[in-house]
Amino acid sequence: MRYQKLGNTGLFVSELCLGTMTFGGEGGMWGKIGQLQQTQADQLIGRALDAGINFIDTANVYSEGRSEEITGQALKNLKIPRENVVVATKVFGETGTAGVNSRGSSRYHIINSVKESLRRLQLDHIDLYQLHGFDPATPIEETLYALDNLVQHGHVRYIGVSNWAAWQITKALGISERLGLARFASLQAYYTIAGRDLERELVPMMQSEGVGLMVWSPLAGGLLSGKYDRDGNGEAGSRRLEFDFPPVNKERAFDCVDVMRTIAESKGVSVAQIALAWLLHQPAVTSVIIGAKRLEQLDDNLAATAIRLSEDELQQLNAVSALPREYPGWMLERQGEYRRNQLKS
Repeated sequence: MRYQKLGNTGLFVSELCLGTMTFGGEGGMWGKIGQLQQTQADQLIGRALDAGINFIDTANVYSEGRSEEITGQALKNLKIPRENVVVATKVFGETGTAGVNSRGSSRYHIINSVKESLRRLQLDHIDLYQLHGFDPATPIEETLYALDNLVQHGHVRYIGVSNWAAWQITKALGISERLGLARFASLQAYYTIAGRDLERELVPMMQSEGVGLMVWSPLAGGLLSGKYDRDGNGEAGSRRLEFDFPPVNKERAFDCVDVMRTIAESKGVSVAQIALAWLLHQPAVTSVIIGAKRLEQLDDNLAATAIRLSEDELQQLNAVSALPREYPGWMLERQGEYRRNQLKS
């Protein structure tokens, strides 16, 4: 297991992060994603920590808070030294009773939510507190002041965002610098070999501004596991059959699966491991969030850290998954060629 700095901080996190969306199962769609209870969660977290994972990600909306409760109790049951685990959670979605202020990124909601998350997790601080979405109704300054207060008071160590656009993050970073507030350390975003959209704007921004990348749904909701065919058939109980998310260009995804399957067979590993390994070879990636319902799923994902893809294999995978060229990307490439030729002359 390798460890990398989280963005422009001194905090080191494991290249794999254990996601807890499968814990709980309460409330509508959460039951379709996973229904693991305390004993099963204890086993998964224990196995992950034994394998070298030091990073756990949850959210206050997962199973209506139950995921945080199970995660916190597991850490207590396993008697994990607090300094040995980095705990991340999120705020934004609707929690509690459906009041008008029970959602969003207002100071009101953030302060109320962090107290509840700390209680459910049974912790005195949260290592990484993330905004789970962008709130157009709340000024970014209000949100950043509230988050900075949490950092100054020791309730939160670092802050991050999830599912924001590049311009939104850049604007927030500029405000933080101008006002001397805590800055976002990380972005949690969707990224797979079959969904490389964030490479257009988000990856260049993160590399420029020193923002770490946490990848969610690295197997595209299981679609890249190799367990589905082009007709949409899969194993009984598979998540995609119940909850077809995130959106994916299926034909492109299965083209990727075909190439990954060939590479996987040559190495004697699973297709899912190749999909994870491809992400772990991307320089912008800090940590890949993996989730599991069973220990064997977790073990399969953990094994991806040992896979090294050759230059030829990476070229094959990059070719089949390449994004269509779009403006201004192709113009920036052309300008780069002009600059390189100028330097040679």
